[in-house]
Amino acid sequence: MNKPGGRAGRRARKKRRKKHEDVYKVTLTHEAQFVLLRRWLKQKGFSSQSLIPVSFHDTGRGLMTNQTIKAKNCVISLPEKCLLTTETVLKSYMGDYIKRWHPPVSPLLALCCFLIAERHRGDASEWSPYINILPKTYTCPVYLSDDIIDLLPRSLQKKATEQKEQFQELYCSSLMFFRSLQPLFTQPTEELFTQDALRWAWCSINTRTVYMEHDQSDYLSREKDIYALAPYLDLLNHCPNVQVEAGFNKQTRCYEVKSVQGCKKFQQALINYGPHDNNRLLLEYGFVASGNPHSVVYVDIGTLKICLDEKDKQLTQKLLYLRDNDFLRNLTFGMDGPSWRLMTALRLLSLKPEQYSCWKSVLLGAAVSREREEWCIHSALKLCNNLKDDNVKALERLSQLKQGANLPRLEQLCVVESLRQEEQRILEHTRVVLQNLWGQ
Repeated sequence: MNKPGGRAGRRARKKRRKKHEDVYKVTLTHEAQFVLLRRWLKQKGFSSQSLIPVSFHDTGRGLMTNQTIKAKNCVISLPEKCLLTTETVLKSYMGDYIKRWHPPVSPLLALCCFLIAERHRGDASEWSPYINILPKTYTCPVYLSDDIIDLLPRSLQKKATEQKEQFQELYCSSLMFFRSLQPLFTQPTEELFTQDALRWAWCSINTRTVYMEHDQSDYLSREKDIYALAPYLDLLNHCPNVQVEAGFNKQTRCYEVKSVQGCKKFQQALINYGPHDNNRLLLEYGFVASGNPHSVVYVDIGTLKICLDEKDKQLTQKLLYLRDNDFLRNLTFGMDGPSWRLMTALRLLSLKPEQYSCWKSVLLGAAVSREREEWCIHSALKLCNNLKDDNVKALERLSQLKQGANLPRLEQLCVVESLRQEEQRILEHTRVVLQNLWGQ
């Protein structure tokens, strides 16, 4: 007979927990597009028995293990012939057109053009089983409308706008090359290589490729050729707490991902893109990682100025000194409070005219008087409260815009909302830290 809470109780709890977890994931193995993808990859020499495609409630599509993966073992090993690289493009029907074009196009543009052309070819494309599972739209800043960009944190707005401008420049500078591809198509290239088509291809490559260095081609520009689209492998989602070893194995001629910690059976297999904060993840990949240990809230110069004394005759000089010494960027709040860089910048800004000779030593870490240190803590608290208020207003506006939004726009709004919520969580922690310092 089992004691209360013994084996029978544990079995029941485990069964309930498994049932609860299963509600939050849906297997995609039997969906037609994934059946075709796996069949196509098998023909290219790849067969994954240990990973199956699943839709998770929190991360969307991903890969789940159906057997335990031990520490240091391979999560996935994708043969070279499954990878889509510039070598693939140069050997294709598009290769001669790229080779003849001067000045040479970039590796990125070559891949973009091939993706657009292959998508247009539909089922006639060798790569259609892969292209068909690529997202139809993305949530990177280049896809965001101006009213959504205005709801990003101020420090990110500028970078998001720059991304849109850089993309626009790429499109405009590539129009002549697009026209040169006309003999390949019956439809006018103006209708195929549209801004929307390039934006989709650009985001597909920037968000989904693995890092893989290639020999410099004489037919491509001098920009680094580091891209490889990796079908199936690119379904692995990012987690900042996971450790993996990833790269192309020249002996096996496969792109391999090895798990440092291992992965339990029926869990989501995850990858780590690097120690990126949420601002960078949204900018480069179009998503936000909940509870990201690398995340911080940035204090831009516009926000910094709210705690400055405009009557300070040395203020302009102080700001120039901080800028010349690279102390006006990466000023942040984290879960443990204000960064050393932010407090150091505030300490210099707190100094009185007669303390001019102390500027250099303060930037090197010298202490200031208790009175000046209290001014710094008070100023940091002021900055924190200002950023919190900005977050509250942005979250209210995001909530309003979500009402009646179509699915692509709703996804964009939700990503910005997630970023704002994560920042609010950090600022609440920071506020407690600063209030404790203030009370000492």
